[in-house]
Amino acid sequence: MPPETLLAFITYAFVTSITPGPNNTMLLASGVNYGFVRSLPHVLGISIGFGLMVVGVGAGLGRLFEDYPSLYAALRIVGGAYLLYLAWQTATAAPMQDASPNGRPFGFWKAAGFQWVNPKAWI
Repeated sequence: MPPETLLAFITYAFVTSITPGPNNTMLLASGVNYGFVRSLPHVLGISIGFGLMVVGVGAGLGRLFEDYPSLYAALRIVGGAYLLYLAWQTATAAPMQDASPNGRPFGFWKAAGFQWVNPKAWI
């Protein structure tokens, strides 16, 4: 691997590892609202769901993006649009009222499934 490519990869890996993505933000909110123990299924869902996605890409799912570059471009556009939509929703949201006592944190399966639609994970 050329040194320029390695440096670019290290820089990208560092930046994406220290910037909060949707997973970090959701876990922060879950921990604040429901506590550490009730948020553990969410943590496990993220870890296992993302791991399965990485394995899937390594097993050949990534090949689709190589064979069909337009599919990757579409994923980037849709992912970027989704992030802009989330930003707009956050910026224009009404103030929070007291949390409902009936609320529930994300469960394992929802958190694992979210990894497959998480734009930051794919990009």
